[in-house]
Amino acid sequence: MRRSASFGLLALVACMPATGMAQAWAQNWPIKPPAPVATPAPSPSPAVHAVAVRIPFKADFRDAAPPPEVKLVADWALDSTDNRGLPYLIVDKVDATVFVFDARGRLQGTGPALLGITPGDRAPAGVGAEKLAAMPVQDRITPAGRFVASLDRDLHGQSILWIDYASALALHRIVKGTVDERRAERMQTASSQDNRISYGCINVPADFFDTVVIPAFKGTSGVVYILPEMGTARETFGAYDVDSGPGSHVAAKVP
Repeated sequence: MRRSASFGLLALVACMPATGMAQAWAQNWPIKPPAPVATPAPSPSPAVHAVAVRIPFKADFRDAAPPPEVKLVADWALDSTDNRGLPYLIVDKVDATVFVFDARGRLQGTGPALLGITPGDRAPAGVGAEKLAAMPVQDRITPAGRFVASLDRDLHGQSILWIDYASALALHRIVKGTVDERRAERMQTASSQDNRISYGCINVPADFFDTVVIPAFKGTSGVVYILPEMGTARETFGAYDVDSGPGSHVAAKVP
């Protein structure tokens, strides 16, 4: 009976067209191939966004507690590379104090200063050609601004830090002056109110000049920032708060 069933199936298959034969074979074959299993698509990985963190460069004041304007300029000069990798010096006219930094913004020392007798931030035109004895009091100004300075010698062979040739502006050891000027006495007082006595140059103690200024500027130029007393450092230099970033500055004023 089985044999005749098999012969019947074979006869049936032989008479079918190709498509019909495939269907019959699939229906009567005892072992069917497994149905394909759908593979789930992999879950997308969470997006990762890189965030750039800006680390500002700041001057190292060591144990000193600088006024806000001094700190602003000292940090900005380093963070913006406005000092061009050179040592730099800041003159705070309001407090009559000088701050000297190495090229990496590390404070080398601070000292008192005597400044031009007349307050102001801009030197009169042609003041560098005037004779000191004939210079009117209103022209005796220590101007504000950014200057590239270097060590040199004056007409008497004494070391000075030349700041600006055009206005005959320099930083040097305190000069004796006249008896009435009392320069040494003024330098030693705690108040900065009596430190306005020079013709415009910046006088500092001799030991400060010899042990701080000369080593910092020896064999190299440097940058001198003389802070304004009639305006702000942001306006004069375009300085910004390094913690807020470069976008926080105010454009520098153009004379």
